[in-house]
Amino acid sequence: MSLRKRPTITEKRIAASRANGSGPRSPVRGEWREDIRAALHRHGFDVEAEEVAMRALGEDPAQFQELLEALWDTYQPSDAAQEGLVIRLARATWLMNRADRMQEGYALRVAREVNSGRQDRAHAQMMRLRITAESLRLLVQSVAQEHYVTTAGDLEKMKSLHQEGVLKDMGDMALALFCQLQPPDTGEDGIDPNEQAQRALMRIKEIFGLTSDCAPPPVSGAPGYRPPQESPYQAQGGVAPDFSPAPHEAASSFRPAPAESAQDAVRAPQLEENDDRYPSITAADWEAREGPRQLLENILTRYVDICEEQRKAILKESVKGPSPYERAAEIAPTHPNALIMRRSQDSYFREVRRVTNLLLKLKRRARED
Repeated sequence: MSLRKRPTITEKRIAASRANGSGPRSPVRGEWREDIRAALHRHGFDVEAEEVAMRALGEDPAQFQELLEALWDTYQPSDAAQEGLVIRLARATWLMNRADRMQEGYALRVAREVNSGRQDRAHAQMMRLRITAESLRLLVQSVAQEHYVTTAGDLEKMKSLHQEGVLKDMGDMALALFCQLQPPDTGEDGIDPNEQAQRALMRIKEIFGLTSDCAPPPVSGAPGYRPPQESPYQAQGGVAPDFSPAPHEAASSFRPAPAESAQDAVRAPQLEENDDRYPSITAADWEAREGPRQLLENILTRYVDICEEQRKAILKESVKGPSPYERAAEIAPTHPNALIMRRSQDSYFREVRRVTNLLLKLKRRARED
């Protein structure tokens, strides 16, 4: 049993069907094409020129012809005014679709450019994070020493990392800790004045070729040259007496200092070197500097882990690929002509709406007449 209710056949319905059948019939498809071609010429359109322009723009003229025939079949114009409106409606619809293709084509071009450079950008970011992590790891190794004192190289490296914004919020604290762990007599630039003077003196010696501490012997004939004076014994033709000790006396007179153990003998130069480098830092000062040193080591270690986590996240995203939202953000129309393209699309849409409304009004008036 069918669930659809069949219409009831009445005398009024039969009379309406007979009246519709006796009216004028629509032309066949071949006749439409001839009427459309004639209407195009009447309204000033060159069919061959339109086909050449469309093919030059990468469009198929046959598709435009199918669109025009479909609109002609829908509205079935009965006079020249309706024919012109149908042709105008077809052209406005075609231009609106062309505006859509323009925006999609530009988005496709941007997407291809982004895809081609995405891997390079991800690789550059991973390399930058790896270099940063290696620099931080070297600073951690330096700070991890028991008696750490900030050097000029570590301070300069920390300043460069702080300027790059690697440590973000903790950069100021880490830089302050590095400055706090400097030697007592260090200036604001992070260089010991005595060490700076020694470097300047060595640089001057290198420039003038005075690399050794002893002056070169004078050359005979040079200005200021004085011959060596002879001793009284050499003036009388004798030999100067030798007051050096005998070999067995020199050997017997040498007595090495007793050492308590081999470890003390090895440790003694290290203690003496530490005392010579920082004599003004006492044991209490070293104990007070231990807290800032541990805090600085923890901060740098934490940011080494953060860099490694970011590098792994970028690698994972590059393998997985961008999400649809990221792709949409990448192809967002940010070029200067994006607004013009959008306005053109809206203009064509308004023209389609105006032409359609006008055509429907003419068809309604024709039926009323």
